[in-house]
Amino acid sequence: MDAVTTPHALRVGLIGYGLAGSAFHAPLIATTPGLTLDTVVTANPERQEQVTAEHGPGVRTVASPDELFDRAAEVDLVVVASPNRTHVPLAERAVDAGLAVVVDKPLAATAAEAEQLADRAEKRGVLLSVFQNRRWDSDFRTLAALYEEGALGEVHRFESRFERWRPRLKGGWRESGDPAEAGGLLYDLGSHLVDQALALFGPAVSVYAESDVRRPGAEADDDTFLALTHRNGVRSHLWMSATAAQLGPRFRVLGSTAAYVKHGLDPQEAALRAGARPAPGEPWGVEPEPAWGTLGALDEARPVRSLDGDYPAYYAAVAAAVREGGTPPVSARDAVEALRVLEAARESAAAGRVVTLGARA
Repeated sequence: MDAVTTPHALRVGLIGYGLAGSAFHAPLIATTPGLTLDTVVTANPERQEQVTAEHGPGVRTVASPDELFDRAAEVDLVVVASPNRTHVPLAERAVDAGLAVVVDKPLAATAAEAEQLADRAEKRGVLLSVFQNRRWDSDFRTLAALYEEGALGEVHRFESRFERWRPRLKGGWRESGDPAEAGGLLYDLGSHLVDQALALFGPAVSVYAESDVRRPGAEADDDTFLALTHRNGVRSHLWMSATAAQLGPRFRVLGSTAAYVKHGLDPQEAALRAGARPAPGEPWGVEPEPAWGTLGALDEARPVRSLDGDYPAYYAAVAAAVREGGTPPVSARDAVEALRVLEAARESAAAGRVVTLGARA
């Protein structure tokens, strides 16, 4: 009987071990069948020790991306989880080395940069994907299923919020007003909100935005609202705020026959931050019944069981796409369209008018 050949696990080089790298990417990579965390790039000695403590001495640490790319032949996939300003140059290096690459959101600071990067990856024939994990939130998966089955009738308005109460600045590049940093909530939380809206309802044809800097000493937007009109007629109203002393519903989706209303956040981020890890056959991303959303009209609204959150599905799909040459779970072209909306939102907020998005081929 012929022996069965098992393909080796894809070796992953992770650049950055801050919040995104340590709490999201590394745990998901390490627990995805077919992937192995090979190298972590961080110049911080304490974070290097953290890598070893959390993933064992078999995962090497290096201080610079140069050290990783010097060993390009020994890795299969590069994950960029470093500050936003570094996303494009590091992704370019990975693409030029012929390596598949995952980039944390936002892919770039501008749609033009993202499009050039997508062209570059396609020319080289390598996978380029963006980590839009919120597509695998429990509430979003539930809403997408309800929409697909027509449970709301014809959807008229999609309301979506990521709100926080952080009256004091935390500091760091995410709150920087330097355009090169691509900081502020529009590019941080807005990247998720816009991606979800486009994934559900398709391209936007117009954008209106209100963007403010509320907190003393703040440089970048910390309280922003977007109104999108989609080509199919759905209107998306998106809020992102660090100054919300009371939080609105995560989703309120109004349709011709019913509405879906959901409060609270998907549990996966809190679980990952607390050190929990997904494991095959074990519950993951499960929302307790009191957190479920409601579907219906007025007094007839009823609780709807939330589908389980599934961040592991993203990296499982990446691994399959790298091996089989298939489509990534989130494409660079998706990121281009989201960035076009974010850029239009900045223009709209500055000019105080609706911005029309040109048709795309």
